[in-house]
Order: sequence, then structure tokens, then C-alpha cells
Amino acid sequence: MTAVALTGRHVRARARRGRPRPWLYLLPAAAVLVPMFGYPVYMLGLLSVFDYRQAQVSGGQPSTFVGFGNYAAIFGDARFWEVLAQTVGFATALVVATLAVGAALAVLLTRVGPVPRTALSLAALGAWAAPAMTGSTVWMFLFDADLGLVNQVLGLDGFNWFYDRWVTFGVVGATIVWHSFPLVMVTLYAGIQAIPGSVLEAAGIDGASAWQSFWKIIVPMLRPLIAIVVIQSVIWDFKVFTQIYVMTNGGGVAGQNTVLNVYAYQTAFGSSEYGLGSAIAVVMTLILLAVTLLYIRALHRGGERL
Repeated sequence: MTAVALTGRHVRARARRGRPRPWLYLLPAAAVLVPMFGYPVYMLGLLSVFDYRQAQVSGGQPSTFVGFGNYAAIFGDARFWEVLAQTVGFATALVVATLAVGAALAVLLTRVGPVPRTALSLAALGAWAAPAMTGSTVWMFLFDADLGLVNQVLGLDGFNWFYDRWVTFGVVGATIVWHSFPLVMVTLYAGIQAIPGSVLEAAGIDGASAWQSFWKIIVPMLRPLIAIVVIQSVIWDFKVFTQIYVMTNGGGVAGQNTVLNVYAYQTAFGSSEYGLGSAIAVVMTLILLAVTLLYIRALHRGGERL
């Protein structure tokens, strides 16, 4: 028995050696992406440890190395922590809403006929293809206090949707979800289509309802795909910039709708504190990296692989 086991292990080892290493398939993409993203990230980290302002940009004064001084400044700023908490809460709500809308429409696509399915797919792809600037401008017109279609339909003459903090976040969040849900919908719809029909038929024969089939069969089988769209949504929603900046005119009334990416932009380019702005951007990158790694680790502990 021991000899047979050793022989089988030796055969499997030789078979693995005969196959290309999985990471070799990543080399072509890495050859393009590493220089493209590596150098900007390196420069971002470099600027974050210097006192780099407009005087240094124009060459009037030399750059001064401050080490972690910029990080100490932002961590000691109460405004930074307020914006960070607001960003985390807003991004969490966006991720949940995007997944809910995308998953619901993915299931709907499997239950409607060809014509409604085509119409819904084209409408979703149109929202996905629309530039963030264009979509934000259109939504601003829809919710305009005087001429907006929403106020006319609801009979809210002169109501300003961009004055209250939470109402503004709701409108901007709806715009972001409108831009984001098509990717979730298409990805999960493709995953549902790949599930063997016999599995769902067997569940129906056993008496499982559509809701039970969704949670007990579809969701577990789509967990790797769900992991991918969750990670993408977290990255996109945490670093949202265009919709907030355009629709709230740079952060809303007294900066009440500022998120971290807008805060970094205002610090760097509004106040010409390029070192501080770079430090904020580095912190954002590290937070996103940590969240992604923790989520992937949790999936591996649960036995799932991407």
C-alpha cells in the first residue's frame, strides 16, 4: 500500500512538472501593467514623504524630506477621520445596493423572454457605457430644483435635492449604482447560465421554491464570481470621485458630502499640498489592498477559490 501511494504521488508530481506554471500565464499582462501602474505608485509614495508644494513645483524652493510627517499630519487631523468614516459608510451602502440590483436583474434575465431580455441588456449596457461625467450631468438635470423631471413628476416644485447631506448621498449613490450594476448583472447572469439545468430541476422536484433555489443552490455555486464583483465594487466605490465632484460641486454644502478621493484632490490641487495629498492617496491604496486581501483570505478559509 505504501509503495502504491508513493508511486501515485510520484506520477502526480511528474504530471504537475509537465504542465506550465499558472503564474506564467500572467507574465504578458504583468509586463504591461507593472510598468504602467508601478511607476505612478512609486512616485506617489515618493511625494508622500516630501514637503512638496507649489514652491517646489515651480522650482523656487528645494523639496524637503519629512519622512512620515505628512502621514502624522493627516492622522492627527479630525477632518481626515470624518471623511474616512463617511467614505467607508457610503462605499458599503453602494456595494450592497449594486450587488442587490445586479443580482436581482440577473435572475430576472433568466425568467423573461428573448425580447424583454434583449431590451434590458441593451439598456444596462447603455448605462455601463455612458461616461461618468455624462451620466452625472444627466442625473443632475433630472433632479434640478426648477426644471428637473423628477420634481415635475412628484410635484415637488423647487425642492433642492443637493442641499441635505443624506438626500444628496442618496441621489449620487443612485447614479453610481446606475453606472455599476450592469457589470454585476452580466457577470452573474453568465454564471447562472452555466449552472446545469438538471440541478435546478432536481431542486424543484424536491419542493424547493425559487427563493430557496436561489439561496441554497445558485448563490453557493456563484460564490467565486460574487467574490470578484464584490472586490471590484469595493475598489470602484471606495475611490469614487467624478459623480461626487460633479454633482455636489466639489463636496456639497460646506464640504458635507466630501469623500476621501475628493478630499485628496482638494488637498493636493486646491491647497497645493501635493505631499499631503499623496499621503492620503497612499492610505487609500493600502486600505483597499488590505480589504481585498482580507476578503480573499476569508474565501480561502471557507474553501472557495477565485
